[in-house]
Amino acid sequence: MKAVCWTGRNSVEVQEVPDPSLLNSRDAIVKVTSTAICGSDLHLLDGHVPTMQNGDILGHEFMGEVVETGPGLGDDGPRVGDRVVVPFPIACGACAACRAELYSCCENSNPNAGIAERFFGHPTAGIYGYSHLTGGFAGGQAEYARVVFADVNALRIESDLTDEQVLFLSDVLPTGYMAADLCDIQEGEIVAVWGAGAVGQFAMDGARALGAEKVVAIDKEPYRLEMAAAQGYDTVNFDEVDVRSALLELTGGRGPDKCIDAVGMEATHGAAHVRVYDRAKQATRAESDRPHALRQAIMSCRSGGVVSVVGVYGGIVDKLPAGAWMNRSLTLRAGQCPVQKYMKPLLGLIARGKIDPTRVITHRLPLTEAPHGYELFKNKQDGCEKVVLTP
Repeated sequence: MKAVCWTGRNSVEVQEVPDPSLLNSRDAIVKVTSTAICGSDLHLLDGHVPTMQNGDILGHEFMGEVVETGPGLGDDGPRVGDRVVVPFPIACGACAACRAELYSCCENSNPNAGIAERFFGHPTAGIYGYSHLTGGFAGGQAEYARVVFADVNALRIESDLTDEQVLFLSDVLPTGYMAADLCDIQEGEIVAVWGAGAVGQFAMDGARALGAEKVVAIDKEPYRLEMAAAQGYDTVNFDEVDVRSALLELTGGRGPDKCIDAVGMEATHGAAHVRVYDRAKQATRAESDRPHALRQAIMSCRSGGVVSVVGVYGGIVDKLPAGAWMNRSLTLRAGQCPVQKYMKPLLGLIARGKIDPTRVITHRLPLTEAPHGYELFKNKQDGCEKVVLTP
Protein backbone atom coordinates (compact mmCIF):
# COMPACT_ATOMS: atom_id res chain seq x y z
CA MET A 1 0.00 0.00 0.00
CA LYS A 2 0.95 3.67 -0.25
CA ALA A 3 1.66 5.60 2.95
CA VAL A 4 3.11 8.95 4.00
CA CYS A 5 6.42 8.27 5.73
CA TRP A 6 8.73 10.44 7.82
CA THR A 7 12.17 10.28 6.22
CA GLY A 8 14.06 12.81 8.32
CA ARG A 9 13.72 16.34 9.61
CA ASN A 10 11.56 18.40 7.21
CA SER A 11 11.18 15.44 4.87
CA VAL A 12 8.18 13.22 4.13
CA GLU A 13 7.67 10.82 1.23
CA VAL A 14 4.86 8.67 -0.10
CA GLN A 15 6.26 5.15 -0.11
CA GLU A 16 5.12 1.62 -0.84
CA VAL A 17 4.96 -0.25 2.48
CA PRO A 18 3.50 -3.59 3.61
CA ASP A 19 -0.23 -3.69 4.27
CA PRO A 20 -1.16 -3.81 7.97
CA SER A 21 -2.34 -7.07 9.48
CA LEU A 22 -4.23 -8.13 12.60
CA LEU A 23 -1.82 -8.54 15.50
CA ASN A 24 -4.26 -8.87 18.42
CA SER A 25 -7.75 -10.26 18.79
CA ARG A 26 -9.31 -6.81 19.30
CA ASP A 27 -7.70 -5.28 16.21
CA ALA A 28 -9.48 -4.14 13.08
CA ILE A 29 -8.13 -3.17 9.66
CA VAL A 30 -9.61 -0.04 8.13
CA LYS A 31 -9.49 1.00 4.49
CA VAL A 32 -8.82 4.71 4.89
CA THR A 33 -11.23 6.96 2.99
CA SER A 34 -10.13 10.33 4.43
CA THR A 35 -7.21 11.52 6.50
CA ALA A 36 -5.78 14.91 7.43
CA ILE A 37 -2.57 16.73 8.23
CA CYS A 38 -2.63 18.10 11.78
CA GLY A 39 -0.66 20.96 13.27
CA SER A 40 0.84 18.40 15.65
CA ASP A 41 2.31 16.61 12.64
CA LEU A 42 4.46 19.67 12.01
CA HIS A 43 6.21 19.10 15.35
CA LEU A 44 7.26 15.70 13.96
CA LEU A 45 8.22 17.19 10.62
CA ASP A 46 10.41 19.80 12.31
CA GLY A 47 12.16 17.19 14.46
CA HIS A 48 10.97 18.55 17.81
CA VAL A 49 9.39 15.27 18.95
CA PRO A 50 12.10 12.67 19.68
CA THR A 51 12.21 8.97 18.77
CA MET A 52 10.98 9.30 15.17
CA GLN A 53 12.55 6.74 12.84
CA ASN A 54 13.06 6.76 9.09
CA GLY A 55 10.03 5.18 7.45
CA ASP A 56 7.53 5.78 10.27
CA ILE A 57 4.01 6.19 8.86
CA LEU A 58 2.47 9.51 9.84
CA GLY A 59 -1.10 10.57 10.58
CA HIS A 60 -3.46 10.46 13.55
CA GLU A 61 -6.62 11.92 12.00
CA PHE A 62 -8.29 9.29 9.84
CA MET A 63 -11.47 7.38 9.11
CA GLY A 64 -12.62 4.69 6.75
CA GLU A 65 -14.34 1.36 6.19
CA VAL A 66 -13.67 -1.71 8.31
CA VAL A 67 -12.42 -4.54 6.07
CA GLU A 68 -11.18 -7.08 8.64
CA THR A 69 -11.76 -7.70 12.35
CA GLY A 70 -10.11 -9.77 15.05
CA PRO A 71 -11.93 -12.62 16.80
CA GLY A 72 -11.92 -10.84 20.15
CA LEU A 73 -14.27 -8.05 19.11
CA GLY A 74 -17.70 -8.63 20.61
CA ASP A 75 -21.10 -7.52 19.39
CA ASP A 76 -20.37 -3.94 20.44
CA GLY A 77 -17.22 -3.78 18.32
CA PRO A 78 -17.01 -2.71 14.69
CA ARG A 79 -17.93 -5.16 11.96
CA VAL A 80 -16.74 -5.53 8.39
CA GLY A 81 -18.42 -2.86 6.29
CA ASP A 82 -18.86 -0.36 9.13
CA ARG A 83 -17.85 3.23 8.49
CA VAL A 84 -15.77 4.48 11.42
CA VAL A 85 -13.81 7.47 12.72
CA VAL A 86 -10.70 6.61 14.73
CA PRO A 87 -9.68 8.77 17.73
CA PHE A 88 -5.98 9.62 17.89
CA PRO A 89 -5.28 8.34 21.47
CA ILE A 90 -5.36 4.57 21.79
CA ALA A 91 -7.32 3.43 24.86
CA CYS A 92 -7.81 -0.03 26.32
CA GLY A 93 -11.12 0.91 27.94
CA ALA A 94 -10.42 -0.99 31.16
CA CYS A 95 -7.58 0.63 33.11
CA ALA A 96 -8.05 3.21 35.88
CA ALA A 97 -7.40 6.10 33.50
CA CYS A 98 -9.91 4.85 30.93
CA ARG A 99 -12.55 4.22 33.61
CA ALA A 100 -12.09 7.87 34.62
CA GLU A 101 -12.51 8.88 30.92
CA LEU A 102 -8.86 9.99 30.76
CA TYR A 103 -8.38 7.97 27.60
CA SER A 104 -5.27 9.87 26.50
CA CYS A 105 -3.58 8.67 29.71
CA CYS A 106 -4.41 4.98 29.13
CA GLU A 107 -2.09 2.79 31.18
CA ASN A 108 -2.06 -0.19 28.81
CA SER A 109 -1.90 1.02 25.20
CA ASN A 110 1.68 2.32 24.93
CA PRO A 111 4.19 -0.54 24.48
CA ASN A 112 7.02 1.99 24.96
CA ALA A 113 5.69 3.23 28.29
CA GLY A 114 9.18 3.19 29.77
CA ILE A 115 10.37 5.80 27.28
CA ALA A 116 7.38 8.05 27.96
CA GLU A 117 7.87 7.65 31.70
CA ARG A 118 11.43 8.95 31.45
CA PHE A 119 10.19 12.02 29.56
CA PHE A 120 6.99 12.78 31.48
CA GLY A 121 7.27 11.06 34.86
CA HIS A 122 4.44 8.67 33.99
CA PRO A 123 3.54 7.04 30.67
CA THR A 124 0.89 8.32 28.31
CA ALA A 125 -1.41 6.48 25.91
CA GLY A 126 -0.29 5.20 22.55
CA ILE A 127 -0.96 7.53 19.61
CA TYR A 128 -1.16 6.66 15.93
CA GLY A 129 1.69 7.94 13.81
CA TYR A 130 3.30 9.99 16.55
CA SER A 131 6.79 8.67 17.28
CA HIS A 132 8.02 5.72 19.30
CA LEU A 133 7.59 7.81 22.44
CA THR A 134 3.87 7.11 22.05
CA GLY A 135 4.19 3.50 20.96
CA GLY A 136 5.52 3.54 17.41
CA PHE A 137 2.08 2.77 15.95
CA ALA A 138 1.69 3.20 12.20
CA GLY A 139 -0.45 6.21 11.36
CA GLY A 140 -3.45 6.74 9.15
CA GLN A 141 -1.99 8.78 6.30
CA ALA A 142 -2.11 5.58 4.30
CA GLU A 143 -4.42 3.41 2.24
CA TYR A 144 -5.01 1.03 5.16
CA ALA A 145 -4.51 1.25 8.93
CA ARG A 146 -4.57 -1.13 11.87
CA VAL A 147 -6.92 0.05 14.63
CA VAL A 148 -5.96 -1.19 18.10
CA PHE A 149 -8.62 -2.07 20.72
CA ALA A 150 -11.12 -1.35 17.97
CA ASP A 151 -14.11 -1.90 20.23
CA VAL A 152 -13.02 1.22 22.17
CA ASN A 153 -11.30 3.16 19.41
CA ALA A 154 -13.63 3.16 16.42
CA LEU A 155 -16.79 5.28 16.35
CA ARG A 156 -19.45 3.99 13.95
CA ILE A 157 -20.96 6.56 11.62
CA GLU A 158 -24.44 5.30 10.89
CA SER A 159 -25.80 8.36 9.09
CA ASP A 160 -25.22 9.91 5.67
CA LEU A 161 -22.94 12.63 7.04
CA THR A 162 -19.97 13.11 4.72
CA ASP A 163 -16.39 12.20 5.59
CA GLU A 164 -15.51 15.88 5.80
CA GLN A 165 -18.28 16.49 8.32
CA VAL A 166 -17.07 13.80 10.72
CA LEU A 167 -13.33 13.31 10.01
CA PHE A 168 -12.23 15.89 12.57
CA LEU A 169 -13.92 13.95 15.37
CA SER A 170 -10.61 12.05 15.33
CA ASP A 171 -8.74 14.95 16.95
CA VAL A 172 -9.00 18.66 16.23
CA LEU A 173 -12.72 19.14 16.88
CA PRO A 174 -12.75 17.36 20.28
CA THR A 175 -9.41 18.96 21.19
CA GLY A 176 -10.70 22.45 20.46
CA TYR A 177 -13.97 21.82 22.25
CA MET A 178 -12.15 20.37 25.26
CA ALA A 179 -10.01 23.51 25.44
CA ALA A 180 -13.18 25.49 26.04
CA ASP A 181 -14.69 22.84 28.30
CA LEU A 182 -11.64 22.97 30.61
CA CYS A 183 -12.26 26.70 31.10
CA ASP A 184 -15.52 26.23 33.01
CA ILE A 185 -16.98 29.16 31.06
CA GLN A 186 -19.72 31.13 32.74
CA GLU A 187 -22.41 33.04 30.88
CA GLY A 188 -21.14 36.40 29.65
CA GLU A 189 -17.41 35.77 30.07
CA ILE A 190 -14.64 36.83 27.69
CA VAL A 191 -12.37 34.12 26.28
CA ALA A 192 -9.08 34.71 24.45
CA VAL A 193 -7.65 32.02 22.19
CA TRP A 194 -3.98 31.98 21.18
CA GLY A 195 -3.71 30.37 17.74
CA ALA A 196 -6.31 30.52 14.98
CA GLY A 197 -5.46 27.22 13.36
CA ALA A 198 -8.04 24.45 13.22
CA VAL A 199 -7.86 23.64 16.94
CA GLY A 200 -8.05 27.33 17.83
CA GLN A 201 -11.04 27.83 15.53
CA PHE A 202 -12.88 24.94 17.18
CA ALA A 203 -11.90 26.22 20.63
CA MET A 204 -13.57 29.51 19.70
CA ASP A 205 -16.68 27.68 18.51
CA GLY A 206 -16.71 25.68 21.74
CA ALA A 207 -16.32 28.79 23.89
CA ARG A 208 -19.27 30.45 22.21
CA ALA A 209 -21.38 27.28 22.47
CA LEU A 210 -20.59 27.10 26.20
CA GLY A 211 -21.75 30.65 26.91
CA ALA A 212 -18.90 33.09 26.23
CA GLU A 213 -20.08 36.61 25.47
CA LYS A 214 -16.97 37.60 23.55
CA VAL A 215 -14.25 35.45 21.96
CA VAL A 216 -10.91 36.89 20.86
CA ALA A 217 -8.64 35.21 18.29
CA ILE A 218 -4.89 35.89 18.53
CA ASP A 219 -2.65 35.10 15.57
CA LYS A 220 -0.53 36.85 12.96
CA GLU A 221 -1.75 35.21 9.74
CA PRO A 222 -4.36 37.45 8.05
CA TYR A 223 -6.26 34.53 6.50
CA ARG A 224 -6.63 32.83 9.89
CA LEU A 225 -7.82 36.01 11.55
CA GLU A 226 -10.25 36.60 8.68
CA MET A 227 -11.64 33.08 9.17
CA ALA A 228 -12.22 33.86 12.85
CA ALA A 229 -13.70 37.29 12.10
CA ALA A 230 -16.13 35.70 9.64
CA GLN A 231 -17.58 33.77 12.60
CA GLY A 232 -18.05 36.97 14.59
CA TYR A 233 -14.94 36.73 16.79
CA ASP A 234 -12.73 39.69 17.71
CA THR A 235 -9.16 39.47 16.41
CA VAL A 236 -5.69 40.54 17.57
CA ASN A 237 -2.66 40.41 15.26
CA PHE A 238 0.37 39.93 17.51
CA ASP A 239 2.72 41.21 14.81
CA GLU A 240 0.95 44.57 14.89
CA VAL A 241 0.06 45.22 18.53
CA ASP A 242 1.12 44.21 22.03
CA VAL A 243 -1.18 41.33 22.89
CA ARG A 244 -1.61 42.02 26.61
CA SER A 245 -2.32 45.71 26.01
CA ALA A 246 -4.87 44.89 23.32
CA LEU A 247 -6.63 42.39 25.57
CA LEU A 248 -6.74 44.85 28.47
CA GLU A 249 -8.38 47.37 26.17
CA LEU A 250 -10.93 44.82 24.99
CA THR A 251 -11.80 43.80 28.55
CA GLY A 252 -11.98 47.12 30.38
CA GLY A 253 -8.56 46.64 31.97
CA ARG A 254 -9.28 43.30 33.70
CA GLY A 255 -7.99 40.80 31.17
CA PRO A 256 -9.89 37.87 29.66
CA ASP A 257 -11.76 35.64 32.10
CA LYS A 258 -10.44 32.52 30.39
CA CYS A 259 -7.40 32.03 28.14
CA ILE A 260 -6.70 29.13 25.77
CA ASP A 261 -3.27 28.17 24.41
CA ALA A 262 -3.95 26.34 21.14
CA VAL A 263 -0.39 26.82 19.86
CA GLY A 264 2.14 24.82 21.86
CA MET A 265 5.82 24.18 21.41
CA GLU A 266 6.53 26.12 18.21
CA ALA A 267 4.93 29.45 19.11
CA THR A 268 6.26 32.65 17.56
CA HIS A 269 6.31 36.10 19.11
CA GLY A 270 5.66 39.60 17.81
CA ALA A 271 8.86 40.92 19.41
CA ALA A 272 11.94 39.91 17.41
CA HIS A 273 14.31 39.70 20.38
CA VAL A 274 11.98 37.34 22.28
CA ARG A 275 11.47 35.19 19.20
CA VAL A 276 15.21 34.93 18.56
CA TYR A 277 15.93 34.09 22.20
CA ASP A 278 13.62 31.10 22.30
CA ARG A 279 14.44 29.87 18.80
CA ALA A 280 18.14 29.87 19.73
CA LYS A 281 17.49 27.97 22.97
CA GLN A 282 15.33 25.45 21.15
CA ALA A 283 17.86 24.97 18.36
CA THR A 284 20.64 24.27 20.87
CA ARG A 285 18.30 22.01 22.91
CA ALA A 286 18.65 24.27 25.95
CA GLU A 287 14.86 24.05 25.96
CA SER A 288 12.61 21.82 23.89
CA ASP A 289 9.59 24.12 23.50
CA ARG A 290 8.96 27.79 22.74
CA PRO A 291 6.34 28.89 25.28
CA HIS A 292 5.50 32.39 23.99
CA ALA A 293 1.76 31.74 23.84
CA LEU A 294 1.68 30.12 27.28
CA ARG A 295 3.60 33.01 28.86
CA GLN A 296 1.26 35.56 27.29
CA ALA A 297 -1.85 33.66 28.32
CA ILE A 298 -0.71 33.53 31.96
CA MET A 299 0.28 37.19 32.03
CA SER A 300 -2.91 38.33 30.26
CA CYS A 301 -5.54 36.29 32.11
CA ARG A 302 -7.50 38.13 34.78
CA SER A 303 -6.75 37.27 38.39
CA GLY A 304 -8.64 34.16 39.41
CA GLY A 305 -9.11 33.11 35.80
CA VAL A 306 -8.36 29.86 33.98
CA VAL A 307 -5.61 29.13 31.47
CA SER A 308 -6.44 26.08 29.34
CA VAL A 309 -3.59 24.46 27.39
CA VAL A 310 -4.20 22.08 24.49
CA GLY A 311 -1.29 23.17 22.29
CA VAL A 312 1.23 20.32 22.33
CA TYR A 313 4.29 20.63 24.59
CA GLY A 314 6.92 17.94 24.58
CA GLY A 315 9.45 18.71 27.27
CA ILE A 316 11.08 21.70 28.98
CA VAL A 317 10.26 25.41 28.71
CA ASP A 318 12.16 28.44 29.94
CA LYS A 319 10.99 31.49 31.91
CA LEU A 320 7.50 30.26 32.75
CA PRO A 321 5.88 33.04 34.84
CA ALA A 322 5.11 30.85 37.84
CA GLY A 323 4.90 33.90 40.10
CA ALA A 324 2.00 35.35 38.10
CA TRP A 325 0.29 31.98 38.06
CA MET A 326 0.61 31.45 41.81
CA ASN A 327 0.15 34.97 43.18
CA ARG A 328 -2.90 35.79 41.08
CA SER A 329 -4.77 32.56 41.82
CA LEU A 330 -4.83 31.31 38.26
CA THR A 331 -5.95 27.80 37.45
CA LEU A 332 -3.86 26.05 34.81
CA ARG A 333 -5.56 23.10 33.12
CA ALA A 334 -4.12 21.05 30.29
CA GLY A 335 -4.12 17.74 28.51
CA GLN A 336 -4.06 15.66 25.39
CA CYS A 337 -7.71 15.29 24.54
CA PRO A 338 -9.51 12.12 25.70
CA VAL A 339 -11.22 12.09 22.32
CA GLN A 340 -13.45 9.10 23.03
CA LYS A 341 -15.24 11.14 25.75
CA TYR A 342 -16.31 13.85 23.31
CA MET A 343 -16.95 12.01 20.04
CA LYS A 344 -20.60 11.04 20.44
CA PRO A 345 -21.81 14.38 21.89
CA LEU A 346 -20.01 16.29 19.13
CA LEU A 347 -21.35 13.93 16.47
CA GLY A 348 -24.81 14.87 17.70
CA LEU A 349 -24.02 18.59 17.39
CA ILE A 350 -22.78 18.05 13.84
CA ALA A 351 -25.89 16.08 12.90
CA ARG A 352 -28.11 18.87 14.26
CA GLY A 353 -26.19 21.54 12.36
CA LYS A 354 -24.86 23.22 15.50
CA ILE A 355 -21.20 22.83 14.45
CA ASP A 356 -19.78 22.83 10.92
CA PRO A 357 -16.29 21.27 11.00
CA THR A 358 -15.89 21.65 7.24
CA ARG A 359 -15.42 25.40 7.60
CA VAL A 360 -11.69 25.00 8.32
CA ILE A 361 -10.89 22.89 5.23
CA THR A 362 -8.93 24.90 2.69
CA HIS A 363 -7.10 22.20 0.72
CA ARG A 364 -8.11 18.77 -0.58
CA LEU A 365 -5.38 16.62 -2.10
CA PRO A 366 -4.83 12.99 -3.08
CA LEU A 367 -2.62 11.03 -0.71
CA THR A 368 0.12 10.96 -3.31
CA GLU A 369 0.46 14.75 -3.01
CA ALA A 370 0.92 14.69 0.78
CA PRO A 371 4.47 16.14 0.64
CA HIS A 372 3.06 19.18 -1.17
CA GLY A 373 0.31 19.39 1.45
CA TYR A 374 2.91 19.41 4.23
CA GLU A 375 4.82 22.17 2.45
CA LEU A 376 1.70 24.31 2.07
CA PHE A 377 0.67 23.75 5.68
CA LYS A 378 4.08 24.24 7.29
CA ASN A 379 4.84 27.42 5.37
CA LYS A 380 1.26 28.77 5.54
CA GLN A 381 1.12 29.12 1.78
CA ASP A 382 -2.02 29.72 -0.26
CA GLY A 383 -4.08 30.41 2.89
CA CYS A 384 -3.62 26.82 4.07
CA GLU A 385 -5.62 26.17 7.24
CA LYS A 386 -6.39 22.45 6.99
CA VAL A 387 -5.44 19.78 4.46
CA VAL A 388 -7.61 16.70 3.85
CA LEU A 389 -5.99 13.79 1.98
CA THR A 390 -7.86 11.12 0.05
CA PRO A 391 -6.12 7.75 -0.60
